[in-house]
Amino acid sequence: MFRFLLTKLVEAALVCFAVSVITFALVHWTGDLAVSIGGMDASAEDIARLRNVYGLDRSVFAQYADWAGRALQGDFGTSFFSKEDVLTLILSRLPVTVTLAFLSLGLALVIAVPLGVYAATRPGARIDRVALSMAVLGQAMPAYWSALLLILLFSVHLQLLPISGTETWQSFVLPAIALAWYLMPVLMRLTRAGMIDVLKADYVRTARAKGLSRRTVLFKHALRNAIMPVVAVAAVQLGFLLGGSIVVESVFALNGVGLLAWNAIQRSDFPVVQALVLVIAIVFVLLNFLAECLNALIDPRIRAA
Repeated sequence: MFRFLLTKLVEAALVCFAVSVITFALVHWTGDLAVSIGGMDASAEDIARLRNVYGLDRSVFAQYADWAGRALQGDFGTSFFSKEDVLTLILSRLPVTVTLAFLSLGLALVIAVPLGVYAATRPGARIDRVALSMAVLGQAMPAYWSALLLILLFSVHLQLLPISGTETWQSFVLPAIALAWYLMPVLMRLTRAGMIDVLKADYVRTARAKGLSRRTVLFKHALRNAIMPVVAVAAVQLGFLLGGSIVVESVFALNGVGLLAWNAIQRSDFPVVQALVLVIAIVFVLLNFLAECLNALIDPRIRAA
């Protein structure tokens, strides 16, 4: 297990390093950062002064080394637009996105996993057709469209839930449902497909022959192996949500990381963009690492591979 963990940690560190290099290079290749900071009306003297102030007159390698060194210490610089510390700015928006992400994924799993298990036990039956229809509808309907329909129904017509804001827990209900509806199809289909394959396995037939209850066979023996792809995909989806669902946060005016990223891109606020991409990449890598560890605990064969 120690060797498995060490290998995955090294892989995660290499991925984070590669992302930092690529992000830094792409930001600098988009154009002259000094011009972006000074604006189109800045004079040549102003541009030269900005290059000197921000160290843009040095080589790219020296700039990257300086930025990476400060980033390792939690210093991502200052926002060009708001003049705030970038890390403080991100941390101030993170609670909204984290709350929305966990609510959405939790709701999607609570619906998708039992529905997928139940549909797999009755392939071709009415419940299976209903589940597959819901999956197709969920994949075909964009999250922003679901969000608008929810607003029209629950906020405009029924006036039960607020349209925007983060003051109360009710403000997260509609965004969480919109995102959960978008996440649910892939999780349900994975659960269903995995359960159908596992229920044909010899060890499941043996468990049934021993006289074990249907619940024990389904949830202790079959679901334990069928759930592994779901765990991996759920980790990726959580990383996507923590990275910020820009569209849904914009529709519901949630002041989270997604909205921050959108505003930073529009304003060419490169320190914020660089920091967000790196932080999101680290979150993705960490969640994938945790998912692999969890799968290794579920299935010992992964540790031995």
